[in-house]
Amino acid sequence: MFRKQIAISILSLPLIIGFYINSPAQDTQTLVKSCFNYMRGSASISTVDMIIHRPGWERSMTIKAWTKGEKKSFFVITAPPKDNGNGTLKKGREMWMFNPKINRVIKLPPSMMSQGWMGSDFSNNDLAKSDSLINEYVHRVVGTEMLDGKKVYLVESIPQPAAPVVWGMQKLKIREDFIMLSQEFYDEDFRLVKAMTTDNIQMIGGKLFPKIWKMQKADTDDEYTLLEYKALLFKEDLPDRLFTLSNLKNPRR
Repeated sequence: MFRKQIAISILSLPLIIGFYINSPAQDTQTLVKSCFNYMRGSASISTVDMIIHRPGWERSMTIKAWTKGEKKSFFVITAPPKDNGNGTLKKGREMWMFNPKINRVIKLPPSMMSQGWMGSDFSNNDLAKSDSLINEYVHRVVGTEMLDGKKVYLVESIPQPAAPVVWGMQKLKIREDFIMLSQEFYDEDFRLVKAMTTDNIQMIGGKLFPKIWKMQKADTDDEYTLLEYKALLFKEDLPDRLFTLSNLKNPRR
């Protein structure tokens, strides 16, 4: 089976340990934020392959991605040729898409950030490692387990009152070194909708990171999206000119 990978990360983070079941909310908030900082990083440039699998067919594409901080991301498709140049720019709660066939930039409403990117099972927020989970949910550790000699924290995340989010609950598995092992997404009735898992953790760009990511729909075994990391560069910063509408139309690759 073709495997998929993605990585967005930073080079250094203070190690925080000692979280435990029923830990204070502030400690759990720090755990979740540290995980996302580790996974996303200060800034990054990456190239990934994506396969969207459905019963009877598959679609594949190659994507180049730039991210900066918790709020800026830019994705452009480089293959196949028929999709080359299609891009998405996200800055905070604002998002735009560019279609080179009609040479038009379209601004999307905030609700579209939770929709599948290019028909995949990964949303725009998922790919961008949005700070929504950090800032709009209340987290608590509900258990721990051991995996390959490392402690794994089981985290339950519930939206804050009136938070503008889609999911009624999320469940995370975070390894003690801040590596995300899984993320489950539940609707308002606490029914599982989809689940993301990571695999093949190895050294990449100077740190341990899961190279394979899979987003699986809950109600079927034959609908999922895989991401495979092809190239990755961690940066301390990236110029703001990369995250502009001008660059969305004419990306600097």
